[in-house]
Amino acid sequence: MNNKGLQTTEQWIDLIANSELPAITSTAKLLDKFSNDDKSSLPKLSEAILHDQGLSSCLLKVANNIQHISINKVTTVSRATVVLGIQTVKNICLTAKLVSSLLSSKNLDINVYEQLTQLMANSFYAGMLAKMMVPNYSEEVQEEVYLAAMLYRIGETAFWSAGGDVATKLANYQASSSEDFKEFCQETMGTNFTELSKGLAGTWNLSDLLIKALDQPTTRTDEIKVIYFADKLSSIIDAPEGSEEDYHQLLAEIADIMGITVRQLTVRIDHTREQAQKLLSSYGADILTERLKNLPTARDFKTLADNASQEHEVTRDSAMLDGFMKLTKLMQTSNDFNEYLSLALQSLAKTFAFDRSAFLMLVDNRARVKSRIVVNKFAEADATKINIDIKHSDNIIARVLSSDTPTMINDHKEQRLRDLITQDISELIAEGAIAFVPVKIGAKAIGVMCLQHLENKNDISKQDFQQACAFIDHLNMCLTMIKYR
Repeated sequence: MNNKGLQTTEQWIDLIANSELPAITSTAKLLDKFSNDDKSSLPKLSEAILHDQGLSSCLLKVANNIQHISINKVTTVSRATVVLGIQTVKNICLTAKLVSSLLSSKNLDINVYEQLTQLMANSFYAGMLAKMMVPNYSEEVQEEVYLAAMLYRIGETAFWSAGGDVATKLANYQASSSEDFKEFCQETMGTNFTELSKGLAGTWNLSDLLIKALDQPTTRTDEIKVIYFADKLSSIIDAPEGSEEDYHQLLAEIADIMGITVRQLTVRIDHTREQAQKLLSSYGADILTERLKNLPTARDFKTLADNASQEHEVTRDSAMLDGFMKLTKLMQTSNDFNEYLSLALQSLAKTFAFDRSAFLMLVDNRARVKSRIVVNKFAEADATKINIDIKHSDNIIARVLSSDTPTMINDHKEQRLRDLITQDISELIAEGAIAFVPVKIGAKAIGVMCLQHLENKNDISKQDFQQACAFIDHLNMCLTMIKYR
């Protein structure tokens, strides 16, 4: 399906809600007619469910799989609604329609199908985990947090089912990081998954708590915390990320809300996983059960860290080689110094993840250096203005230029630098780390590259500094050759 022309949240919501997933839309509208606290709605709800043979069958299977009901087998829809309660029945019906509608999507790209099924499993597990986290709350609240956590990523889930060519493009994109993937999604779709979830939650009147969790994620009520924690825990169980310390901190925060120990919590999580697998089978979604994994171990995080380190090295080396090649190739087509400087700064930002990279050009008869081109860590234009005097004081930039010696500074308050760090340079460095490398044409300097990490805990490594200097040496060679050829 070619839907590349869709570029607004509203257009995507209209496609998903009204064109691609009509079964979910009609079921959501039907269930919205019955009030959660109106017992007189039970017979009417039972009658409505009876008209859908698949839904009736699924409800009975799920009802007999839920542990807290009586041991007598539930054989009728009306009995199920009485035993379970109207809100639980509505949640079961909506879950069943979501599962059946999303899994029935035809001709999906293999990578799209992988994204869809894993996310469906994660979302269902998140709902079960959220419910597990509020054992002392009323059944009404338990069902509400279940629904909100399960549907927290409904926009992304529905997109993988209905996104057509755009979904295929995103699923096959080789992202360098989660942030890179989010940016690519925004650029390609014209919206993001959170906005889609908000829109669908409103369109289907799914849950006030869900809408609040999506619209006001910083609200720190226990219910919102539980939804956030359940979604995060489910995602980490699927694909461990971050540090092992952060993971244990998450478990500690969940245990604190529940008033139990972390050890007790892990036992309950294992039990919830088993129950989630049984319920998924009742929903006819056995394909999702194998995607519910055990809690990650220390080995998982060590493997993650080792892989990330290796991937970083490969990615950085590839990015640096790419920068060298682009500068060399540019010599065949351009004599514009600005093109070379811009390309070099972009390559430095992408390769070494400097927060800010700038070319400071010598001006005013070599009395000052002034920012000519500045980019941020995303290699985008940065509006920062830098203008530093180098004539009336023997500061660090003047020393770099006069001695033709690159300099790296991770702590500008060192005693050896006291007389070389003027007030304006100190303000430029702030609490971060900085490197100055001469930019030359032949033997004559025309300015310096200023490479910065802005946070005080992020030093510039010796290896990064040496490789950045080698890259700028190549830039200098290119500038010299186009000047005199």
